Amino acid sequence: MHNYLDFEKPVVELENKIEELRRIADGSDVNITTEIRRLEKKASDMRNSIFSRLTPWQKTQIARHFDRPHTLDLINLLTQDFIELHGDRNFSDDPAIVAGLARFEGFPVVVIGHQKGKTTRERILRNFGQPHPEGYRKALRIMRLADRFNKPLITFIDTPGAYPGLGAEERGQAEAIAKNLYMMFKLRNPIISVVIGEGGSGGALALSVADRILMLEHSVYSVISPEGCAAILWKKAPNETGPEDFERASAALKLTASDLLSLGVIDEIIPEPLGGAHKSHKETAANIKKALLMHMEELMRKPSDMLLNERYEKFRKIGAVSEAGL
Repeated sequence: MHNYLDFEKPVVELENKIEELRRIADGSDVNITTEIRRLEKKASDMRNSIFSRLTPWQKTQIARHFDRPHTLDLINLLTQDFIELHGDRNFSDDPAIVAGLARFEGFPVVVIGHQKGKTTRERILRNFGQPHPEGYRKALRIMRLADRFNKPLITFIDTPGAYPGLGAEERGQAEAIAKNLYMMFKLRNPIISVVIGEGGSGGALALSVADRILMLEHSVYSVISPEGCAAILWKKAPNETGPEDFERASAALKLTASDLLSLGVIDEIIPEPLGGAHKSHKETAANIKKALLMHMEELMRKPSDMLLNERYEKFRKIGAVSEAGL
């Protein structure tokens, strides 16, 4: 077993012992089936206990898990006949954003999502899922294509945030994100966004102005990362912050799916397999498919004017202002 998180360590030794017993029993006359079953139940109970009381910081770690399904994984599992489209027709193609045409359960759809990459080489190529302005301009071009042909738009959110480098700022990072926000409020086709990992800052929001916002159970969605929040709030250098600071910041940010559902920011939580989405990509995709179908069928029955009005009202209702008396 690989890529365990720190808080999973209590179950690691037990699962390793189970694997060792299986190897011993394989091809031998020793019958230890009963012991293996007992340990498997104990491991399952332990994992259930751990994952029933996760902290926001632990959920953040799961959302960033190396083996978690990314946009291309879900496109391959959920859609057919995917054709990727490249380039912003302005500067270049940004591999941190994947976009194209596909079929989803018989529906022709347009799909856009952040892509972090799996291997070290691919993660560097895709800039760890942090798009440059040309990535958002590519997404904008494909959004307009969806609008022109009145096709449902599905976006997958998985980024720590837009790339903050000097070149990106010089090429208009903020303007590119702002233009996406503006355009998504004007698109007359149904839009469904799914937060599948990290949803960080404006880099995530640039693809998630939608009629329905869904989140995987252990994904996170926030204006800033816990590390960045901790550094700002407690004025510490990056090398001075630690897990305790990240725990405090995560709790304060209300970045988990359950927090955001209660606040009215998202519309549905999609369950994950026990242990996280990385434990079974197929089961995760099946859960996403069920949610997408339900919302897409509902949204496609609505006229465009109603979609636009409801989308506008949806975002106007998020948040609350209270005035203290003097």
